[in-house]
Amino acid sequence: MSLEGQEVDRKSIRAVTGKTTDWNEIAKDCIAFANATGGRLLLGIEDDQEQPPADQRIPADLPDTVRRKLAERTVNVAVLPDVVTAQNGGQYIELRIPRTMAVASTTDGRYFLRVADQNKPVTGDDVMRLASERSALPWETQTTLRIPRGEIDAAKCDKLLQALRSSDRVKASVKEKSDDELLDHYQLAQGLTLTNLGVLCCGCQHHRAQLTTAPVIQFIKYDEHGQKVNKLVWDDHTLNPMELIEAVWQEVPDFRERYELPDGLYRQNVPAFDEIVVRELLVNALVHRPYTQRGDIYLNLHPDRLEMVNPGPLPLGVTPQNVLHMTVRRNEHLARLFHDLKLMEREGSGFDKIFEVLLSQGRPTPELIETHDRVQVTVRRRILKPEVIDFMAKADLTYQLTQRERIALGLLAQHDALTARELATTLELPSVEALQPWLKRLLDWHLVQSSGRTQATRYFVDPGLLRGLEFAGPTTLKRIEPHRLAALVLEDLQRYPQSAVSEIHRRVGAEIHSKQIKRALDQLIDRGAVRYEGDKRWRRYWAVS
Repeated sequence: MSLEGQEVDRKSIRAVTGKTTDWNEIAKDCIAFANATGGRLLLGIEDDQEQPPADQRIPADLPDTVRRKLAERTVNVAVLPDVVTAQNGGQYIELRIPRTMAVASTTDGRYFLRVADQNKPVTGDDVMRLASERSALPWETQTTLRIPRGEIDAAKCDKLLQALRSSDRVKASVKEKSDDELLDHYQLAQGLTLTNLGVLCCGCQHHRAQLTTAPVIQFIKYDEHGQKVNKLVWDDHTLNPMELIEAVWQEVPDFRERYELPDGLYRQNVPAFDEIVVRELLVNALVHRPYTQRGDIYLNLHPDRLEMVNPGPLPLGVTPQNVLHMTVRRNEHLARLFHDLKLMEREGSGFDKIFEVLLSQGRPTPELIETHDRVQVTVRRRILKPEVIDFMAKADLTYQLTQRERIALGLLAQHDALTARELATTLELPSVEALQPWLKRLLDWHLVQSSGRTQATRYFVDPGLLRGLEFAGPTTLKRIEPHRLAALVLEDLQRYPQSAVSEIHRRVGAEIHSKQIKRALDQLIDRGAVRYEGDKRWRRYWAVS
């Protein structure tokens, strides 16, 4: 497995001390880091090693030579070399490259960008995109409207600050700040003036309309003949982005539709479009859109699919082929605000969560299309294999699968078999060797079986296991379905209000994993059936009557 990535690269010391040193190649690495998020170039550590040779020593004049040679070959790149002594006594140069606020290039006008563990050339129109996205003053922090703090929408501001103070993702030291200090902390205001982000989230309606690029969402429903049968529009700018997400989910009646599937003596309800998927699509559209470009967000509902269309291309460095793994935040401060409000995960784009939910419901993976002026994500309504729903739920309850394992298992459960190459391609992995963390435990537990060798290896789920659900794991409450566990937790809280999670766990069933109890509580809270007070070990739960 490669030890390199988005922010780290390694090179042999021979790259800067040999007779045929290619300084242009090293300059390319530094430019790629500077145009992305910054990074570190470790000179003196081989690609497949974590430490330098124990007897390696760095000449005293080499750091200055590196700094001078790179300065001669790059524009808008700062390099900060330091000699570091590793634990084994060997020395290497840690070359730190900060993120540049302007566009970095070679002296002869070539541009590069770090994408995952590779340096990609930037050419043509992408150079202009890079320049616009590397603005020294991001759109979020600009104060061009000159809206005074005193003209803030007090109700929206109070609601936002209260949500931040009640979030367990916000540090205690931040919660202690005054209202004005919190606005400054989240870049919602600067001095006496609201920033564009502040106007977007806390401003009055007429101020938000003056931004000209404040989001507008259109929901359009089509029948089987492609004719419009319903349309809802949120274009009056009365709602901030957080309120827009809630409004769309609550006001579109089609999102209430559900399938009823047989489940033994019970009936299992499966949503036509899962709430998590719809909310993740809306969050991605609002957080990752370019706010310097006009255009509405469209939710096009067809009988067999939901299309989310967002103006502007994907952030530079993200493609439909790497979206499952690549993380680029176009609007850094808005993403931070959404993360602290628990509306998104800061580490990713949310596509991994969409993959996980769709596959666990027996549906195909989302389809992503990018053009020069828009991004379209299509989610299919049809359930390809209803039996996959129970299979995935019971496998997760029995073995406590990771997100990667749930995605890989869901893919294989939908197909008769996939070769190693096909599975790696579907998961957007660079090689079949990268499949190991996705499949190793699934193979050990015999949830997945294999035949063949190397890239011709075929992975599949035994059809008998898929139908019979007879896992090798214990046959206790660990295998209870999520909706039944949630019902048990709710019933327990109705009998014993003001309970800690440990007390609920003990009464419902000590053999159930604690994460399952917490997951059930989170689902009940999202549904409004349970409320809580306090944080961490002092948190207590009540059933909402």
